Amino acid sequence: MNKFKAKKESLERRKRRVRAKISGTAERPRLNVRRTNANIYAAVIDDVAGRTLCSASTLDESFKATGKVGSNKEAAEFVGKLVAERALEKGITEVKFDRGGHLYHGRVKALADGARAAGLKF
Repeated sequence: MNKFKAKKESLERRKRRVRAKISGTAERPRLNVRRTNANIYAAVIDDVAGRTLCSASTLDESFKATGKVGSNKEAAEFVGKLVAERALEKGITEVKFDRGGHLYHGRVKALADGARAAGLKF
């Protein structure tokens, strides 16, 4: 099997395993993290209603204005703070963290630390 296909299948398997245990509600939505080699994305999702409540990524205008690169820990921390601020504006203080099949390490951990530093609880 192609090694890239095997890596993608492993990620999808881990993602399904995590999502089987985590589901967001209106009181405590899910903070979903998705990352690529170039960017990182975060979204606060209410799974019961099937809506995205707020989101942030390294493709946002507020991030681009800083002039930083989107593929490092500093960028991930900035996105975490940004999504936390947007969630707090909507009255969301607690979330469930969905790492999206990725290890809680590096950029994913930096995003979580940034969100916690901005006042989000999980």
